[in-house]
Amino acid sequence: MNKTARIKKNYQFILFQKLVIVSVLIGFLSAFLGISLKKITEYYEEIFFHKASLHPVFFIIFPVFGLSVIYFLRQYLFKKKENKGIKEVFESTRTGSKNLPSYKIPSHFINGLLTVIFGGSTGIEVSTVVATATIGSVAQQKENIFRKYKTELICAGVAAGVTALFSSPIAGILFALEVISRKVTRAFVISNVISVLVAFGLLSILKEAPLFTISITTWHLKAIPYFIVLGILAGINSVYLTRCVLFFKAQFQKIEVHYYKILLGSAILSISLFIFPQLYGEGYHAIKVIFSTSEMPLTVTLTLTFIGILILKPIVTSITLASGGDGGVFAPSLFIGAFLGLLLASALNTFFHVNVIPINFMIIGMAAVLSASIHAPFTALFLVCGLINHYTLFLPILVVCLISKYTAKTIYPYTVYSYAPSLIK
Repeated sequence: MNKTARIKKNYQFILFQKLVIVSVLIGFLSAFLGISLKKITEYYEEIFFHKASLHPVFFIIFPVFGLSVIYFLRQYLFKKKENKGIKEVFESTRTGSKNLPSYKIPSHFINGLLTVIFGGSTGIEVSTVVATATIGSVAQQKENIFRKYKTELICAGVAAGVTALFSSPIAGILFALEVISRKVTRAFVISNVISVLVAFGLLSILKEAPLFTISITTWHLKAIPYFIVLGILAGINSVYLTRCVLFFKAQFQKIEVHYYKILLGSAILSISLFIFPQLYGEGYHAIKVIFSTSEMPLTVTLTLTFIGILILKPIVTSITLASGGDGGVFAPSLFIGAFLGLLLASALNTFFHVNVIPINFMIIGMAAVLSASIHAPFTALFLVCGLINHYTLFLPILVVCLISKYTAKTIYPYTVYSYAPSLIK
C-alpha cells in the first residue's frame, strides 16, 4: 500500500470514529431531551387538566396565560423569533449556509411544554423534533469534517427524539428518512442507527412503558372492507386538518397586533374546552378513556359528541398554532384517528351488527390519519405499533396507511410541512 492510499485509509478510519462518537452524543442528548420533555409535560398537563376539570374557570385562564407567557418569552428571551416548526429543519437541511441556532433547543422545549400544559390543543412532538434537530445541527458545526454530513446529523437528532417519544427506533429512522432526508447515504445509516440505538438503550435503562397499555388479540378478514372505508375517511380527515392549519395561520397573520391573536385564540380555545374537555392539551388522556370504554353502544348523544370532537379538533389545533403556540400535527392526528376509528366501529356494530373490534379500529385509525397528515405511511405504522408495543395489526395498519396517504394526496397534494405560503388562495 503506497503512502497516499495509507493516508486516505487512515483519514476514513478517523472520520468513521468521529462520526460514531458524535452520533452517540447526539443520540443520548436528543433522547434525554425527548424523555424529559415528555415526562414533564405529562406530569403538569395532568395536574392542570384535573384543576380545570374541577374548576372550569381555569379553561379560560390557562390558555390566555400560557400563550401570553410564550409571547413574552419570544419577545425578551428568544430574540423575537417566531418558531416555524419542522419547516425550520427543512430550511436548514436544504441550504448549506443556514443552520439551526442553539437557542432553538430551549425555545422549543419551553414553548412546547407551556403550550400543552396550559391547554393548547396540540402535542410536543414537533417541539421535540426541532429541538433535537438543533442538537444535530450544532454538533455538525463543531467540526469542519462534519459539514458535509449536516443533513445526516440533523436526522440523527430527529430520529433519536422520535424514538424517545414513541419507543420505536424504526419509526425514528423512518421519520427522518421519509420526512426530512428522503435519501439514504452510508453516513445516514451509521449516524441514525447509532443514535436510535443509544436512545432506545436509554429508554430500556429508564424502563419507559408504552404510552398506551392495551391488549390486542386478533383481527378478522371480514373487517378488511371496513378498514378500507376507515382509510378513505382518515385521508379526508387529514386533509381537513391540513387545510384548517393553513387557513387559520393565514387569517391570523392578517392581525397586526400579536396580543389580539392571543385573546382571539384563547377565547375560541376556552369555549371549545368548555364544551369538549377532551380537546385539552395533547388529548392522550381522552384516548386512554375511550380505550377503556370502547365497547359501549352508540347513542345520539355519543354520536354528536364524536362528530363535534372530530370537527373541532383541527380547528382548535390550528388556532393554538396560529395564535403563538408551539406544536404540530402528530398528536392531533393520533387523537382524530382514535375517535374516527371508534365512531366508525361503533356505527358498524350498532346499526349493521357486523361485530368488528372497536380497539382495532382506533389503533388503525390513529396510524391512518397520521400517515395521511405527514405523507409517511411507514413512519405511522411503526410509530403506532411502538405506542402500544404490539404488532398484531401490522398488516391492516400498513394497508390502511397506504390507502389514507394516497386518498389525502389525491384530494390535496400538500402537507403542513410541504405547503408554500405563496400557494394560499
